[in-house]
Amino acid sequence: MEQTDAELVRAVLAGDKDAFPALLARHMDGVYRFAYRYLRHGEDAEDVTQETFVRAWRNLKRFDTTKNFKTWIFTIAKNAALDLIKKKKPLLFSQINEDDDQLDVLLAPYVGAQELPDTILQRKMVAADIERALGALPPGYRMVLAMRYRDHLKFREIAETLGEPIDTVKSKHRRGIILLRRVILGDATGSSFA
Repeated sequence: MEQTDAELVRAVLAGDKDAFPALLARHMDGVYRFAYRYLRHGEDAEDVTQETFVRAWRNLKRFDTTKNFKTWIFTIAKNAALDLIKKKKPLLFSQINEDDDQLDVLLAPYVGAQELPDTILQRKMVAADIERALGALPPGYRMVLAMRYRDHLKFREIAETLGEPIDTVKSKHRRGIILLRRVILGDATGSSFA
């Protein structure tokens, strides 16, 4: 039976040398994807991923094992990404103040139970279209949607990770779904998303 994140943390703190590499292996891809969505640059995302796990290692004693490790590690990744942005250039963020599980409804026709080659190919093409559409969204919306549907985080976890009120996260989710639908269906106007 696979150990939980909390069990692995306790094992690390008890001196188990294999426990931290297990945590790292379990969460490295997710942290990298998270950092990449934040920075949109592969090498920077790699740097942030490495920095995230260095910070996690140094602060593991502070982790409350009754909390969600994934939320904790993503919060560290967010902070490391912000630190990198501050080092590279002035911090320029547009104020994007913008719920529903409508994406599930939107994507339902594309999720098939069969794994036939044509089904797999079609699903990959749709995934690529959705990825392009997500890339067209403002960063605030893109981040919330990706955390919700790729990383499978709850709204509360997203809010904790981003340091935003849950209502703001829900609002960004709802508006992001609307914008994503417009982009996918091709009825986005030429106007700005902000």
